[in-house]
Amino acid sequence: MAKNFPHLISAPTVKPYSMQQTIQDYYAGHSFTMPQDDASIGHFDVFRLEEYIANGTAAVPFGRKEYLKVCIIAGNSIIHYADKSVHVNNRALFFGNSMIPYNWQWVGKSQTGYSCIFDEAFFIDYGRIREYPVFQPGSDSIFELTADEFSFFSHIFNQMIAEKNDTFAFKKDVLRGLIFQIIHRALKMRPSPPMVPKHAAAALRTTELFLELLEKQFPLKLGKPIEPLRSPTEYASQLAIHVNHLNKSVKEVLNKTTTDVIQQRLLKEAKLLLTYSNRSVSEIAYALGFGSPTHFGAFFKKYTYSSPGKYRQLGER
Repeated sequence: MAKNFPHLISAPTVKPYSMQQTIQDYYAGHSFTMPQDDASIGHFDVFRLEEYIANGTAAVPFGRKEYLKVCIIAGNSIIHYADKSVHVNNRALFFGNSMIPYNWQWVGKSQTGYSCIFDEAFFIDYGRIREYPVFQPGSDSIFELTADEFSFFSHIFNQMIAEKNDTFAFKKDVLRGLIFQIIHRALKMRPSPPMVPKHAAAALRTTELFLELLEKQFPLKLGKPIEPLRSPTEYASQLAIHVNHLNKSVKEVLNKTTTDVIQQRLLKEAKLLLTYSNRSVSEIAYALGFGSPTHFGAFFKKYTYSSPGKYRQLGER
């Protein structure tokens, strides 16, 4: 049975913290030719992992991507995402979320597997791809695989490659179906989450909208005097709901206060910027909406028991 990776390691020192990698950026860092897609049906491509190694692919910068990604990997590598990293020693299935920053670091060249990338436009009017847990913020996106499970997914990726090169008029629908087959199989590997009571549906939807808006505050725009929303009242105003309704919904669904969720997300972004960017502590403090570096330092130390400067130094060792 596949399981989530329990062995987290310290965050890497891979710089710079890329703001947003486009599909065009992806191909610019590879020796592959970008397919000429019909913009009305979105983008899709699939590769054998050996093609990355053989063509000397440049390292992908750590950061958010404008596209979604599904990979299976066999070999020793490290996947860095959000504020933690996972070491893959054998085989894994990975879902790249466009809202969560990540990159993938090889440890040695003995890597095999497959990768496919696609944008949300590829699934317009064909399922709700972003609503699946594997592409949701806060959900685990890496699954350890047995040899048999790796073989199962390899077969699906080989079908993708065959369909991509076929002239069948409806091959895009076949490719979408194969991606869903991978997602559904992965979700069956994970224990089902508890059913949400009907009376909690409204609270769940409000919380989902709040979390989506929270993620949209990041990454911070360099050189722009726009601070992220900081208070529950600001988020409630943006969502056109009363702040009491927002607070009640978040507490009911997450068992945390709205303020705690916002503070934890600010802390995560602060850690990312300290680890992956060259911006000064003062620049980070003001960009995150703190009145001064002193206030930022007090906030950071409250949750990490370390100053921002010391945290950065430890991360670079």
